[in-house]
Amino acid sequence: MSFKKTLSLLVFFFVLAFFSFTDPASASELDTGDTAWILISTGLVLFMMIPGLALFYGGLVGKKNVLSVLMQCFSITAVVTIIWTFFGYSMAFDTTGMVAGELGVNAFVGGFSKAFLHGVGIDTLSGTIPEVLFFAFQLTFAIITPGLIIGAFAERMKFSAMLLFSALWVIFCYFPIAHMVWGGEGSYLGDMGVIDFAGGIVVHITAGTAALVAAIMLGKRRGYPNHLALPHNLTLTMIGTAMLWVGWFGFNGGSALAAGGQAAMAVVVTQISPCVAALTWIFLESVRSGKPSALGFATGAIAGLAAITPASGTVGPMGAIVIGCASSVLAYIAATYIKFRFSYDDALDVVGVHGVGGLVGIILVAVFASTSYGGSIADLDIGAQLGIQVYGGIFAVVYTAIVSYIVLKVVDMLVGLRVDEDGESQGLDITDHGEEGYHGI
Repeated sequence: MSFKKTLSLLVFFFVLAFFSFTDPASASELDTGDTAWILISTGLVLFMMIPGLALFYGGLVGKKNVLSVLMQCFSITAVVTIIWTFFGYSMAFDTTGMVAGELGVNAFVGGFSKAFLHGVGIDTLSGTIPEVLFFAFQLTFAIITPGLIIGAFAERMKFSAMLLFSALWVIFCYFPIAHMVWGGEGSYLGDMGVIDFAGGIVVHITAGTAALVAAIMLGKRRGYPNHLALPHNLTLTMIGTAMLWVGWFGFNGGSALAAGGQAAMAVVVTQISPCVAALTWIFLESVRSGKPSALGFATGAIAGLAAITPASGTVGPMGAIVIGCASSVLAYIAATYIKFRFSYDDALDVVGVHGVGGLVGIILVAVFASTSYGGSIADLDIGAQLGIQVYGGIFAVVYTAIVSYIVLKVVDMLVGLRVDEDGESQGLDITDHGEEGYHGI
């Protein structure tokens, strides 16, 4: 064999070996750009809870309860972080034993192989980012979801009951639902093809449903609906709205888990939807009462943000406009008519804003994810996808309602749910914490 032929043969085998043992895709390699974006997004989503949601809710309650709301948000952050580290992350994202197309226990909840971050180190990857960063990013979603619920029972649930409820609820409701939707191949709703990019089902529908159950079981606040104190500081609420709005770019854009076009479009539609929703809300207010309110603008914006969440990875600007408008109209009806018609005291409109908003987004994504309407999914069977989305939403509502009812019953038996009349009259700042949010005012 000549030298040239021998050299050519060696080069051929070298190239063959190189492509046999080297993954040409980047999925098995750390991407520093993706990592940097998710690091930022993790901070943005945590910022939504502390201080964003804390200030948003804190301004809406009476001044004798402002400190209690802030304490609830911060305490939930601490408790959920510990549970997530112990076993929550594993329950939500452990895929050990899961097989696509087979329905078993792992289709509904993960195992415990990743408890205490077992097997997750600084060099372990989840796609193109460190798995420990994926752990932290998903933790922020687990934190804010029970945080949203507290708005329904604000000013009347015991602090101890709130903490116990939040802990049990994330274990028995949030972790399983997160696994069923986002658990990968073999997960119950994920395998069906449910589209929930950033948490319309996992976050908003579950929070809205639990809020409705809690509001009914705790009963109305003293003086509801005609003799309640007005929101004590709408300036705080508007600041909190701004923090939530900006943080939502991490919530939705970060859910792409990469710094690319999908993340960029998610950010764009996350800006468009709340703008349309806020303007729609104050238009409806102006028609009804003659004046657009700051509270109405804030509430409409949050409804639009909640609604675009499940659709943000697949819809375009046209979808964002329709989703923003529809969510605002329906949330407005829920907050200003339905809750009074059915006489439940959802103190800070969690049901109307997050429950209704999340449901709107989950349903309309079946239409506007199609490339025919400016979305990113080609050849989408809109009718079939609509059925899948409706089923996913209804399943989440039913499951969450049952679990929330049971958890609240257990908490009531163990520590009692509600403060007594004197405690409610004094305010939870004094009753629960022996402190005041404001001195001498």
